[in-house]
Amino acid sequence: ANIFTQQPSYFSDLDETLPTVLQVFNNILHKCGLQCEGASAEPQKLEERVNVTPGNMPLQELKDIVLYLCDTCTTLWAFLDVFPLACQTFQKHDFCYRLASFYELAVPELESAVKKRHYEDNSVFADLWRRISHSRKKMMEAFHIIINQICLQPILE
Repeated sequence: ANIFTQQPSYFSDLDETLPTVLQVFNNILHKCGLQCEGASAEPQKLEERVNVTPGNMPLQELKDIVLYLCDTCTTLWAFLDVFPLACQTFQKHDFCYRLASFYELAVPELESAVKKRHYEDNSVFADLWRRISHSRKKMMEAFHIIINQICLQPILE
């Protein structure tokens, strides 16, 4: 048995936490100068309108974003992998749509930025590329877990 079966109210905690999880993806897009469909279109301050892209941001900032993305995707996947019952709650928040939109906007931008950049040390490139690839894989695996739980399992039962 897991903590959710012992304490069913954790499902409502998860429900309340999911907007924060989705906000992580919006934060990454915002840091990359990209806007997500369905994200709150908050008015930007004039001085914020600097066109920062993954291609022209400082290397440390790109590294931070890639690490943040990698941690987030790995954690999400691990959670859904050990606890697929959470999928219903994720899907209540249009998670698959939001994840697919994020993937489409952010991944090609980040990959391109990592590939085109000049590195003093090639191991930095190798590490960033490995982490982006890992993030991509974990996003797809998380997506598959949700689709499997929500769409395929009910048909097979």
